Order: sequence, then structure tokens, then C-alpha cells
Amino acid sequence: MWYQRTITLSEKPRGFHLITDEITDKLSGLPPVETGLLHLLLLHTSASLTLNENCDPTVRADMERHFLKTVPDNAAYEHDYEGADDMPSHIKSSVLGVSLLLPVRQGRLQLGTWQGIWLGEHRIHGGPRKIIATLQGE
Repeated sequence: MWYQRTITLSEKPRGFHLITDEITDKLSGLPPVETGLLHLLLLHTSASLTLNENCDPTVRADMERHFLKTVPDNAAYEHDYEGADDMPSHIKSSVLGVSLLLPVRQGRLQLGTWQGIWLGEHRIHGGPRKIIATLQGE
């Protein structure tokens, strides 16, 4: 069986955000899958998806500080049509990625105890973000 749904995430400020609950809430109502895979594809080039620490929010704050230092705004980028955060956002999106493939068992995501789905919002004013969620399984 295959199911597909487009999820719209609410607008978030620049930084890393734990979105596991938002994703699972928006996927409620799908038929339960005993064994399968959930593929998430973020439809943007200036944000990212990753798995990381789901408990301590200081990890997300440290990650944001690291990327602001490593890929700073206002560097000598040629591509700056949409502002100083434009090209750095594309770089961060490429480094971290825009998709996840996650196992599902007995209708639930199978994440590690301390794992959560993160949205990396790399624009100062990114707006709502869309994700195509594709669930495959039996």
C-alpha cells in the first residue's frame, strides 16, 4: 500500500525546530502500516530536514550557532538576490539534506530514544514549509 500527503508546517523563526509531533499529528488518520517506510521530502532549497537530539533544546541552539559561524551571512557570495541569508541557506540545505527515510512498525515511527525530526529553518523569514510524506508498507 502506498499513501501520500502534503504537509504544511507553520512558519518558524530561523533556527532548528523539533517537528516530530507536528509531522505525526498531520499524518494521523492514515491507515496503520504494520511494516513500512515513511519518506519525507522538504520542497524547499533554503531549509533542511535531519534527525537529532529530541530532548534538550540547547542542542538545537548550539547547532544554529555552529552553522551561523561556519556558513555566515554577508560572506562574499555571488548569489544574494534575496538577501544576505540567501546563499548560506542553500549551503546549509545541501549539507544537511531535504529528505528522510524512516522505518515504521505497528503504525509508529521507529526512532531511537533520543531521536527527533528537525526542521532547519535557514532563512530569517522563511514562511510556511511544505513536506511531501510518502508512506509505503503492509
